[in-house]
Amino acid sequence: MSAKSHALATRQLRKRLGARVDTSKEGCWAASFDSSKISFLPEAVITPRAEKDIGPVLELANKHRVPVTVRGRGTTLMGSAAPVRGGWVIDMMKLKAVRIDADAGMAHVGAGATNAAVQRAAAAKGWFYPPDPSSKEYCTIGGNIACNAGGMHGGKYGVTRDFVISLRGFLPTGEFVEWGTATKKFAAGFNLRDLWIGSEGMLGVVTGAVLKLVPMPAARWTLLTAFADEVAAFKAAKALFRARVQPAICEFLDRESVLCAERATDKMVFPRQPFDWIQDRVVRPVILLELAGSLAEVDDLKLEVLAWAQSHTWAYKEAHSRAEVEELWEVRRKCSGAMFELGDSKLNEDIVVPMRNYEKFARFITQLKRQSKLPIPTFGHLADGNLHVNIMYHRDNPAETKAAEAAVQKLMEMVVSLGGAISGEHGIGLAKTPFLRLQHSPAQVRAMQAVKQALDPRGILNPGKMFSVVRIWKYPKLKLHLPWDHK
Repeated sequence: MSAKSHALATRQLRKRLGARVDTSKEGCWAASFDSSKISFLPEAVITPRAEKDIGPVLELANKHRVPVTVRGRGTTLMGSAAPVRGGWVIDMMKLKAVRIDADAGMAHVGAGATNAAVQRAAAAKGWFYPPDPSSKEYCTIGGNIACNAGGMHGGKYGVTRDFVISLRGFLPTGEFVEWGTATKKFAAGFNLRDLWIGSEGMLGVVTGAVLKLVPMPAARWTLLTAFADEVAAFKAAKALFRARVQPAICEFLDRESVLCAERATDKMVFPRQPFDWIQDRVVRPVILLELAGSLAEVDDLKLEVLAWAQSHTWAYKEAHSRAEVEELWEVRRKCSGAMFELGDSKLNEDIVVPMRNYEKFARFITQLKRQSKLPIPTFGHLADGNLHVNIMYHRDNPAETKAAEAAVQKLMEMVVSLGGAISGEHGIGLAKTPFLRLQHSPAQVRAMQAVKQALDPRGILNPGKMFSVVRIWKYPKLKLHLPWDHK
């Protein structure tokens, strides 16, 4: 539709919602980008004060074919919340209510509630909400649902989809819908709830959810382990899982990631040990483990893990206090931001590798570093195979930029050939559109497009994402620091 039609729709919207509609330059600019830092200006930003405000927005948008992008805090790295086609942005941050049903073990939450707020409210009642993206203090449940977010606890507990009992929200027409109800069983009709989860706001607008909670673990135990090289680390992790030990967290950092963490903290992860007659100064890859469960369960598993560590690791150290635990976790938290010492730009790819191919993947990354001549620090969640591969380069260096583009293509091709996934928790958005068809056949893509057409026939919800190929690294990036940035 024409700009004139959009302007008419915006005027009508302001009559209905008044101050909840912001058309100022400052307001539109603030909603023009997400953590990908690629800016696309919308025409208006709507901040609903209540769920009922959203119906009229979508009804008008659908009538006038105004593009609509829904956002929480915009922590997504993939451009999923960037309004690439302009139009209107719906800011969900005021819909942030959290209510814990302590008897049923459920959380009733608004889409704008942060992940951390849900975790704290659950913990106050003796419950635990496991999904924990690294931006959990900022990212919202609506965004977690849109991208099926995971985090470090995914291997033992699962990802967002595994905790969504029911959803409520609106179709593109402005009609209110609920998928499921606050019960532990529901088999009444098609499962459109799971269709919305991970759909990146392209099939409907999530306004709230009922989330499953699990009992708060009574005990935790943390161990940091080091290995001769990356292949040895991957082999050791497989041996641990083969012994039916399921850590709550199993975080891997390769040598480049460890080096970045050491520079950021000004501490050695492990003191360099004597090796024969010389001093061994080699940085080692590490795995950071955390067990969680009942006191008896953790005590039993701890003995198994220590025996495993003695047999498989180059060195290890356990935490004996909360302060020591925090010191060990600082290694994991600091590595990502420090990577910008290796380059001013990164292609951050959250791929998934099947456990059977862990060693093949480790050897491939070593080869990719050698071929591309770029630093590619890699870390992530070994318990579920979701690894974050960071291709570092200098944007103003044409040779490095070209090498980074070639490297990310080779990475995605290899991941798919190993039976893996091009994304485990970030989604497709804009950034991974060049690789969608590596993962999915033409028939599969057509099926997804048919679902989109059926639920959003006018194509107003988050248009320009997933199916249209966008090479996001070619766009100029905003030079700004966001509160959740690691750097």
